[in-house]
Amino acid sequence: MLIPIRDHNPASARPYVTYALLASNVVIFALYFPLFQDEYALMRFFLEWGMLPARLTYGEGHLTLISHQFLHGDLLHLGANMLFLWIFGDNMEEVWGHWKFLLFYLTCGLAAAALQYLAEPNSMVPMVGASGAIAGVLGGYFLFYPRARVDMFLFLIVIFRIIPIPAWLVLGSWFVFQILGGLSMPADVGGVAYWAHAGGFVAGVVLSVPLWLRMGGSAYWEKCAGHPPHAEAQYRFVKTSVPKAGRKRRFQPSPWRR
Repeated sequence: MLIPIRDHNPASARPYVTYALLASNVVIFALYFPLFQDEYALMRFFLEWGMLPARLTYGEGHLTLISHQFLHGDLLHLGANMLFLWIFGDNMEEVWGHWKFLLFYLTCGLAAAALQYLAEPNSMVPMVGASGAIAGVLGGYFLFYPRARVDMFLFLIVIFRIIPIPAWLVLGSWFVFQILGGLSMPADVGGVAYWAHAGGFVAGVVLSVPLWLRMGGSAYWEKCAGHPPHAEAQYRFVKTSVPKAGRKRRFQPSPWRR
């Protein structure tokens, strides 16, 4: 298992919008967390505020195109999304500027929902999660900083390592995995909204191209060889104790997409 934990691309300005998005997702999750004690109540909540393709086809629930971006299916879902936003969001906010980044983020979320809808317009499975919008952030990062180093935590039974890998390989392989997942996932099955992830990523690249061209296009890459336009962050690796994992829970397919 490879998990991204940080990049070597520090932002020079405080990413206030990224902080606000992180806080908003966490606070909203905390507000409806009690519903996890009642699966029926939780599903009703997701049906009301999650993105339900069949409902959109019927001409209802347009507000859910935004609201679903701030809902998550469980703590792991929330944590994974917030980790990616924390690692890559600050650099995209620096490139776009605060308010334009917020618009960029939400637009990528809309594009993600649109592709998921087009893939299954009559689906009765609600989609929740910030994954599509964050995929757009990954797409923008992929375009601007393809050779920025991303530290990946390698977990292989008893082997623990931190490996720096270029962003183009980390994010490019992630995108390919979403395409393959979307092609193999049966229709109208809960789990991972692969097409939403792919749509958000593509939207992030496409929306970033005009800004990238204004900044010099390929000349911007040549200026820093695809790395950040400032000194990379340097980390000193130290040994740490890794806690033992608890008992594994039995897998149950989730009745919503994430």
